Amino acid sequence: MATAMGALRRLLMAPSLKDVSFAGRGFPVVETAATRQLESIPQSVVCGFEWGIDASGVWELERRLSLVDPETRGFAYEGATMASTVRDVMGPRKGTRTEELLAGEGKRHIFLNYIGIGFAMARLPRPLWKKVMPQLPDESYYPQMSWLAVDGYGFDRAYFDTERWIDGQYVDRPYAWEGAAEYFPRAVDQGIGRALWFIHGARVDHVAAAVGRFAEGRQADLWAGVGLAATFAGCSTPEDLNALRHASGEYRDHLAQGSVFAAKARHHSGTVPEHTRTATHALAGVTVESAARLADDTYVPSGSSAAGPAYELWRHGVRARLVVNAGARQSAEHF
Repeated sequence: MATAMGALRRLLMAPSLKDVSFAGRGFPVVETAATRQLESIPQSVVCGFEWGIDASGVWELERRLSLVDPETRGFAYEGATMASTVRDVMGPRKGTRTEELLAGEGKRHIFLNYIGIGFAMARLPRPLWKKVMPQLPDESYYPQMSWLAVDGYGFDRAYFDTERWIDGQYVDRPYAWEGAAEYFPRAVDQGIGRALWFIHGARVDHVAAAVGRFAEGRQADLWAGVGLAATFAGCSTPEDLNALRHASGEYRDHLAQGSVFAAKARHHSGTVPEHTRTATHALAGVTVESAARLADDTYVPSGSSAAGPAYELWRHGVRARLVVNAGARQSAEHF
């Protein structure tokens, strides 16, 4: 049975399924079978959040999440992680609910769990952000991907306040996430890029035009977010994906890098839908398995002495490796 506190938290924090629908948000999306599938993703997040708020413990929460279709289960885990983060931060004592969730079945969805933490950040005052990250034991949790929490924050703000964040191209004030305040707006932009894929219902021409309206210095990170969304969430034909790659122009490597991260996340979860395989090949020129290996080979571990956030060094390494691979393929084709 839902507790009174749980009901209060849900009322204050969770949007309704209608609120996150494309029509509910007023997005310019023509309803089709494909866009209904895309629309089910934010609705899965809401369901996961509600379960996470109401469940008496992690065991019960995991049982509920196990009933979700494997292809969208990671999104429900996003919502559940958001709820667990809120409960940990707002509870009377420091909790470990999020740590317990991520140590269990949630670990395979660790990339999306970080995004869920970002959704919680969007609803918590900044002074509480220092409490949102759980204590995770080792590199198997890909701690450099904690920047996806900032990405999730950016996605949430763009999705729910499009007039300010998309139309007005608002630039948020920096925050010293992982000690790199200057990088914070760039990670936010990656989330905004992901949001554009949903806001425009995966219409390539509309997405490309929306990215092009932003300042030139922001477009690379926006395209990386687009590549991640197009590969993980889908809703495209092969022809659409080829058009997307062409539309990205000089930012093609950034689009491809986002695609590689999405392929790695899907591969890590153990569920790789066909649309992810198609997108990874079209946008990054590799298979999902190759993309996962590439991401692992270029991973920058914690404590790296190199300048800049390890997350950005990782992204740069992926792009560089993709350029080398593309050159090798072109040379092989020539001969």
